Amino acid sequence: MEFEELSFEEAPKIVTLPGPKSTTLLQLQRDIEGSALSYPRNIPVVMDEGRGATIKDIDGNIFIDFFGGAGVLAVGHCNPFVTEAVQKQQGKITHTLDFPTEVRLELIQKVRKVMPGKLKDNVRVQFGGPTGSDSVEMAVKLAKYYTNRHSLIAFEGGYHGMTAGACTVSSGKFWKQKYIPMLPEVHFVPYAYCYRCPFYRTRTNCSLECALFYEHVLEDPHSGVCHPAAAIIEPIQGEGGSIIPPDGYMKRIEEISRQYEVPLICDEVQAGFCRTGEFFSFQHSKTIPDIITMSKALGGGFPLSAIAYREELNVWEKAAHIGTFRGNVCAMAAGAASVDFMIDNDLSGHARRIGDFMLNNLEKIEKNSNIVGEVRGRGLMIGVEIVSDKETKKPATNLADQVRRESFNRGVLIEIGGHYDNVARFLPPLIITKELAETGVALVGEAIQKVERSLNS
Repeated sequence: MEFEELSFEEAPKIVTLPGPKSTTLLQLQRDIEGSALSYPRNIPVVMDEGRGATIKDIDGNIFIDFFGGAGVLAVGHCNPFVTEAVQKQQGKITHTLDFPTEVRLELIQKVRKVMPGKLKDNVRVQFGGPTGSDSVEMAVKLAKYYTNRHSLIAFEGGYHGMTAGACTVSSGKFWKQKYIPMLPEVHFVPYAYCYRCPFYRTRTNCSLECALFYEHVLEDPHSGVCHPAAAIIEPIQGEGGSIIPPDGYMKRIEEISRQYEVPLICDEVQAGFCRTGEFFSFQHSKTIPDIITMSKALGGGFPLSAIAYREELNVWEKAAHIGTFRGNVCAMAAGAASVDFMIDNDLSGHARRIGDFMLNNLEKIEKNSNIVGEVRGRGLMIGVEIVSDKETKKPATNLADQVRRESFNRGVLIEIGGHYDNVARFLPPLIITKELAETGVALVGEAIQKVERSLNS
């Protein structure tokens, strides 16, 4: 289909920011909602209507959405194929726990069919609670259940969620410093963050020391790490800063895991479902995981999570992992419609093409900027690392925040992530057009130039 018709054609359009209605409602939210609020603190918008890759706020401002609901909105805001499927399901039945329904089994079969290679039609699918954290909790519990072990390996820069177990295997100190101790026996090893290599290598002399360190931890009897129940990894890191590991890294992690009989969990909550130009990000490296976590785009904009795992791990006993909202069939209808839309419209290919186009334009900005340290990405999972000095690579959190604000003022929504909160992250809906992508990147470029000029004034 023509993706142009899915979005507001006048985007971006800025009337006033924040508008009077938005100002009132943002203050009301601060007055009555819990103080853990996150996004509205940095992106002061009251969303009223979403279409495709664009958002209209309550004051009539229209934004290009490079945020995409943190990766949820792969098929776009209010995709008509998804909304039609949901409306149809809502008129029949909405909540079924884990009783079988046609749409539940349809989604399971679709997920099984999109699996690559040996996994195709050869995995079990289990639904969990409504968010990605639930899929991570399921995956960790299944690995422990299967191996009868307790230790876990996780990776620096990894983000897996905010529930207790998922937060424990996430590396960010801020998220858990008020809650420790959490799960015991979780050990972190370096991820392949080439721009800031923890082994002080460069891309030209890299020998995958980060993967070898993982092997060392498993092999050395005095590493302090008991035989793990699993290793959990993002094949492409998201919140850690849109980090793309070098060729060979993920396959080596898989080989080491196989050698030491450690189940490998690939977290595809954010990178999965065509985001990176393949249906799953582990496909770029031809990695074969044991367990796959899924959420965000799985539900087509509706809350849904699941895991897929190899048949031999299907050892759960009755009710070994349950949850009230593992049976929301409206979300499953949305998921089934989304998967069909992704396949029928080759969203993987579209993500590759538009992603390459955006990367090329962003790299031109990098060459002419003193504060863009690196542009990286795969498909439509892109990061722009902001630094105060390109030689020392000193992270510039405050400058990244200014880039976000100036982009917002120009009608483009982006979010910030990374180890030091200095990476501008691009996760647009996969149905974004070349024209919207080009306009949005140009406006972000203007924002970067404005921030640079302010440093010299």
